[in-house]
Amino acid sequence: QVQLVESGGGLVQAGGSLRLSCAASGRTFSTYAMGWFRQAPGKERALVAAISRGGQRTYYTDSVKGRFTISRDNAKNTVYLRMNSLKPEDTAVFYCAAYSGSNYYGLTTGEYDYWGQGTQVTVSS
Repeated sequence: QVQLVESGGGLVQAGGSLRLSCAASGRTFSTYAMGWFRQAPGKERALVAAISRGGQRTYYTDSVKGRFTISRDNAKNTVYLRMNSLKPEDTAVFYCAAYSGSNYYGLTTGEYDYWGQGTQVTVSS
C-alpha cells in the first residue's frame, strides 16, 4: 500500500508560480507511475500531468502544456508539479495519484490505485 501526501498549494496571483510536492510512503515508489489531477468546484476530477516510473515519459493536458512541469525523484519518493504562469482557471484542489497498470501511466481517475488528500490551489485575478 502507498500513502501519498501533497503539499505546496496556496493562494497566488495570476501569472505567479507554485510547486506542488507529493511524498509517498514505502519502498515501492519507483514501481508506480504518478499523476497529478485537479478538481474545480462543480467539475469532475481530471488528469493534469502524468509521469512514467522512470520519469522518461510525461503527459500534459493541453491547457497546461508549456506552463506546468511534472518531475519525480525516486530516491526521495517524491513527485513534483511545477506550475508557472498560473491563471484563475487553474484554481482547483490538486491531487497526486499512483498508477500500477501496464501502460506508461493512466489517463483516467479509475486507473489509479492510490490517492493523496489533495491540496488547494487558488489563483486570484
